[in-house]
Amino acid sequence: MLFELIEMLFFDLCIQGVIQGAIYALIALGLTLVYGLLRILHVAHAALFTLGGYIGVIVTNGSGSFLLALMTSMLIVGVVGMSSYKIIYEPLLKKTPLIALIASIGVFIASEELFRIFFGAYGLSYTTPPLQAQVEILPGISLSQARILVVILAIGLLSGVGWLAINTRIGIAARATVVDPQMAASSGVNVEIIRYGSFFVGSAFAGAAGVMVSLLNNLVEPTMGAVPSYKALAIIVLGGLGSVRGALVASLALGIIESFGTIYVGHLLDRDSIAFAFLIMVLMVRPQGLLARG
Repeated sequence: MLFELIEMLFFDLCIQGVIQGAIYALIALGLTLVYGLLRILHVAHAALFTLGGYIGVIVTNGSGSFLLALMTSMLIVGVVGMSSYKIIYEPLLKKTPLIALIASIGVFIASEELFRIFFGAYGLSYTTPPLQAQVEILPGISLSQARILVVILAIGLLSGVGWLAINTRIGIAARATVVDPQMAASSGVNVEIIRYGSFFVGSAFAGAAGVMVSLLNNLVEPTMGAVPSYKALAIIVLGGLGSVRGALVASLALGIIESFGTIYVGHLLDRDSIAFAFLIMVLMVRPQGLLARG
């Protein structure tokens, strides 16, 4: 009986870790794409995550369709992400990356205040939260449909991008642009189109993550994007700057560490402290990141 309880707890913690890791992966992928293309830490990505959450709540409450809300959020946030490249980053590409970083931080801070002005300081919630029915996935372990959807959505979106990157001309062009933009341009690749496309995809994924987090918490507030996005920034460093596979591995590892850590050392450290302690310890041993060369 005791062994069965321990086994059930182990699987439950693993599942919760995978769910959290899936959310981190959706956020971190956009940051990884931007860094790979521009060598800029896109802190304003946090604002796109929060914007996605607000759109998800507003459209779901207004239409009653969560699927419509998810698709609308990804589309609008993707377009806003492309606009952020055009307005913020493109004029600063020839300057030191520090200037773009400062501009990005400024946009993030300003966006929090704009969210407070337009949506209120206390956040928005779903009138009738969708996908709350419980599904038994293992004997004695049940998850809400919303939590299951998080994993399915992350696997589907990330797998789709991975397939496109390997099997399509635009994917190959994007990879070439990351390795050497000047060489790619001289080979006929439209580097600007690749950059716009990468911002759209990465931003849309952040919007999807924002919708799912707002659904899991039944709340979206102006500061919602701060901690997850700070973790995502740390994740791309942990995985190796510019490494998509590294970011995915680090996201999953961090989600599972948080899940187990909350149970076993939660009386000493809160969830966020556990995450950053893990990141610091790994980087002390392997400062170049988990899957970086060298």
